[in-house]
Amino acid sequence: MEVREHFSQQEPFDLIHYVDHAKLPTQYGTFIMYGFLDPKTGKDHVALCYGKPKIGEPVLIRLHSECLTGDALFSARCDCGFQLSKALENIVENGSGILLYLRQEGRGIGLLNKIRAYRLQDGGADTVEANEQLGFEADMRDYTFCRGMLSFLGVSEVKLMTNNPRKVKALTDVGINVVERVKLQEGYNEHNAHYINTKAAKLGHMFDKSHMNLKKAE
Repeated sequence: MEVREHFSQQEPFDLIHYVDHAKLPTQYGTFIMYGFLDPKTGKDHVALCYGKPKIGEPVLIRLHSECLTGDALFSARCDCGFQLSKALENIVENGSGILLYLRQEGRGIGLLNKIRAYRLQDGGADTVEANEQLGFEADMRDYTFCRGMLSFLGVSEVKLMTNNPRKVKALTDVGINVVERVKLQEGYNEHNAHYINTKAAKLGHMFDKSHMNLKKAE
């Protein structure tokens, strides 16, 4: 216990505090859910781990920011819930992997401000403009603490499921080797077409345009 306490105060383990873990059966398979507390913000985050990665191979992971409307309320305004489902499915099909579920609702502005941003979007603003009109940056999320979560789980090399180049850079900047970006394109529909197009045009998200055009045509 003394050794564990010593290392918990050292970087990168001091970035996040491990609390406990338990089994989490899902429709995709049974994961082990690890709970962490961010001492800087007071927010809690979880890592959903499935299987055992092969030694010497990068771990398939997803950094998924909380989206109550998409993940739990089945909103079609964004692609978050669709991506969450597909990421968990991909991890199980791969035989192993980790999903970090991060409490950074609304790109870091929080649920209530996200509702305010939605109202502005209903009036014609895009997602970036809405955040800025409320006095926020387009994306307020911080991924630094993810290094602590991945280090606790013994992960240093990953295959990252994302369309967002900022996530690749964020992990690389804190010393996590991203050996491959795995695209995750799900849920494109008439309600989120403008949202996804804005992510591509203003935030640099990497989407397969032919896929988007096909969905739009349907």
